[in-house]
Amino acid sequence: MARDALLWKLEGLSEYDRRRPLTPTGTNLLGLVKHVASVEAGYLGDCFGRPFPEPLPWFAADAEPDADMWATAEESHDDVVGLYRRTSAHADATLAALPLDTVGRVPWWPADRAETTLHRIALHLVAETHRHAGHADIVRELVDGSAGLRPGATNLPDRGDSERAAYLARLEAAAREASG
Repeated sequence: MARDALLWKLEGLSEYDRRRPLTPTGTNLLGLVKHVASVEAGYLGDCFGRPFPEPLPWFAADAEPDADMWATAEESHDDVVGLYRRTSAHADATLAALPLDTVGRVPWWPADRAETTLHRIALHLVAETHRHAGHADIVRELVDGSAGLRPGATNLPDRGDSERAAYLARLEAAAREASG
């Protein structure tokens, strides 16, 4: 479900809106998808002796920091989404092929906990993907006001413009009152 939510946040947007940084750290929608694709490739590929078959140049030793957190002008939306679908399929194949108690090694974790199980990594990735889907939800709301869990089930109250404005005014008033 988190994978679908992450991709849903890209739908109906221009290339600019999919890519533009909307936080001080540069968080952007297409970059979140590229990052999660990379994370799945690493954790459910290399860590269990099943490397993802495509090179991910943003992980090279000479790559700039955070190169996995944004899409270059040469990387299209379809390229990044296609990569995400391929890394997800590769990750799912690892989960299907190996028992959950299979031991793997995460070389970028501290040495005292680098050796771990597929079960632990699967849980880690569920949390990681949901975390980034939440980021995408907020970033998408900043782009065009769209928010919610999934199409047809936003999990948000149905408010009109005036009711939403009144709600935001109440929140602002409470914040100001609490701050003295």
